[in-house]
Amino acid sequence: MKKYNVIYADPAWEQKAGRPLSGGYIKVDGVQVFNPKSDKSADLPYNTMSFDDIKELPIKELTDDNCHLYMWVTNKYLMKAEQIINAWGFKYSTTLVWAKKPIGSGMGGTYKVSTEFLIFATKGNVGEITNEKVNGTWFEQKRQYVNGYPCHSKKPDFFYELIEKVSAGSKFELFARNKRDGWDAWGDKIVADVNIIGLKNQKSVGKN
Repeated sequence: MKKYNVIYADPAWEQKAGRPLSGGYIKVDGVQVFNPKSDKSADLPYNTMSFDDIKELPIKELTDDNCHLYMWVTNKYLMKAEQIINAWGFKYSTTLVWAKKPIGSGMGGTYKVSTEFLIFATKGNVGEITNEKVNGTWFEQKRQYVNGYPCHSKKPDFFYELIEKVSAGSKFELFARNKRDGWDAWGDKIVADVNIIGLKNQKSVGKN
């Protein structure tokens, strides 16, 4: 199996609210968006994986001796994410923050969530695959909208560009929505480059 120097993952985390959420998910021009005024339930619009199932994915089989991991994590799992990082063979380094613009009205309780977290972890000789260093870990980037609705879980292309700027070598995206030039990827809506053991139904888990 091919080995990669960079793993970029946006896991399909389980999200179960402690109380009913207002709003729901709809499709606009073929894109999944969140509509706070919808009378539909706010269940996630894709199949998810449990924390343990994500942790048990055989990511070690995909990684080179020197490898960078970038993994998106939700607020719910932020404190537990290091368990997955370690299970995949990495050591925690730092957390990058996407500060969404405009802030709008996010989900949450007392504080509405307007940030997402991208954990950076490493394996082996970090310097061997580092092109350059970046000052800062806080990045204000606009959310993508379709006809006034925010696209659900869609991350800015800025983070692809940041990874390409910082991390050298072969790159693999896990839970990809689309294929990016020069990257290999797995996702249930694309032609995957790798069949990953642990994703038992390769067409049922992922983001669309």
